[in-house]
Amino acid sequence: MTKYLISFPSGAMDVSAEDLPAVSDASHAVVEEARRAGVWVFGGGIDESVPPVLVDGDGTVTEGTYPQTRQIEGGYTVLEVPSRAEALEWAAKIAVACRCAQEVREFQLDPAS
Repeated sequence: MTKYLISFPSGAMDVSAEDLPAVSDASHAVVEEARRAGVWVFGGGIDESVPPVLVDGDGTVTEGTYPQTRQIEGGYTVLEVPSRAEALEWAAKIAVACRCAQEVREFQLDPAS
């Protein structure tokens, strides 16, 4: 089984305040479906009110982040499924619920993890 990251940036989700409860209900329904199917690993949204920090090997904490990851925000789901095709099917369900396209990335297999 392979783990997949399914995600979207905050700006992609253009939903009115009145539609937000329906989007929330629909996304929670997909989460429950994935849990029942046994493919749910983890999901959630980045708390954009908390700034990122970098932690060095000596424990030094520096405010900020790597330049290429400055825009990491939005919603993330990790599923473990037997095929890329199935990951794409779940991404389509999430896209319908969240009303925006989803990016799919595959985690490399690490036998030690």
